[in-house]
Amino acid sequence: MLIGTYRHQIDEKCRMRMPAKLKAELGDGFVITKGTNGCLTAFSKTKFDEVYNKLTNLPIFDANIQKPVRMILSSAFETEEDKQGRILVAKELRDYAKIQKNIVFVGAGNRVEIWAEEEWDTYADGDLAQSINSLSGLGV
Repeated sequence: MLIGTYRHQIDEKCRMRMPAKLKAELGDGFVITKGTNGCLTAFSKTKFDEVYNKLTNLPIFDANIQKPVRMILSSAFETEEDKQGRILVAKELRDYAKIQKNIVFVGAGNRVEIWAEEEWDTYADGDLAQSINSLSGLGV
């Protein structure tokens, strides 16, 4: 299961290590791309294939649909670890997520979200009761 919150740091060469529990679920060569609310999203290869198939089957001549498709797919990359298990995070993605040093990995069910610590703390500081209540209309 992709659950839990893990706080780490990105090193001086802009590399990170996926927490072991999350990496075990994602597998090798997982995919990272831009996510919602200013975070990055990591998918297993299998899950990203599902997302990719859905995105590439959307109407190609609808400009409102194609912009987010382009943003997601153009920023996606399949990870490669160095010998120490570190992954280089592209500058474009670090800038998008405002990642400088401290990062938070959030297990979000079928994906892992990667947040700048300050951004996550601000986002998570909202009204939890109201957020949980909003799920009731979805049958949760």
